[in-house]
Amino acid sequence: MAGGKCIALIAHDQKKDAMAEFARRNQDVLADWHIVATGTTGGRVLDVCPGLKVTRMKSGPLGGDQQIGAMIATGEIDLLVFFIDPLTPVPHDVDVKALTRLAVLYDIPMALNEATAERLIKTLNH
Repeated sequence: MAGGKCIALIAHDQKKDAMAEFARRNQDVLADWHIVATGTTGGRVLDVCPGLKVTRMKSGPLGGDQQIGAMIATGEIDLLVFFIDPLTPVPHDVDVKALTRLAVLYDIPMALNEATAERLIKTLNH
């Protein structure tokens, strides 16, 4: 992404409503960022916050997690918010693990639940 800071938003199916609500509550902060999201998550965010700059990748199971992982590896993502559902198995679990591994490897801030995301997003105002 050319210029500006970029945040990645991803949510498992059972967490998409929570992600959309998170974006709605924090849209003033998110408005200053470029957002990259997996397909369905990005659509849900745009439904509640049509004014945000969101680039939608493929759906997670169709390669969206890997697309965002590649962006992390090339230094294009500054922050990852990934609402993981620990109670529902996902068929693309290896992609999820690879994505979180890259975020750790490249030392980008990462929130995997709402409580951490809320604390992290508050630091963006400073």
